[in-house]
Amino acid sequence: MAYSKEEILQLAHDVAGRTVLFNWLVDQWQRPVYYFIRRMVLDHDDTDDLVQNTFLKAWKGLASFRGEAKISTWLFSIAYRESINFLESSKRIGKVSLDEVPQKLSTALQEDPLFEGDEIQRKLQTAIAVLPEKQKAVFIMKYFEEKRYDEIAEITGTSVGALKASFHFAVQKIAAFMQSN
Repeated sequence: MAYSKEEILQLAHDVAGRTVLFNWLVDQWQRPVYYFIRRMVLDHDDTDDLVQNTFLKAWKGLASFRGEAKISTWLFSIAYRESINFLESSKRIGKVSLDEVPQKLSTALQEDPLFEGDEIQRKLQTAIAVLPEKQKAVFIMKYFEEKRYDEIAEITGTSVGALKASFHFAVQKIAAFMQSN
């Protein structure tokens, strides 16, 4: 079942309606949010934690949802911030040199029982994983999630022009990585 903007706003501002709306959000968006975050952070356990954090923040924020953006855009903006914060935090506490990152990521993907891709997929995922966080997010949203630039702009709080440049640079870096490795 899909809700109109008016119905979403009405449910969000009603105590009993929030539960109905939240259950609908989880039902409709848990899988896409999971895969977006999974592509950002790669690790299944970390992804599960971030998905839980995303929906917890969504639950807490439903009462103040104003409908200025689509509810899916609002939810993905929470998932985006959770992913970026996690990656930046992980980078600060990581003990791996930048030169070791591609090999560590490739090994982690190869050993991940939930990763079902072949060697080319592993190489692509490694190329994506070593992108700067914002380029990675833009690439994932545009390429895998097939989001429009205006929607990505709402999610990230970045201009469309900057997003197009980020996507272009990400594609160039991925192509160079794929050719060199």
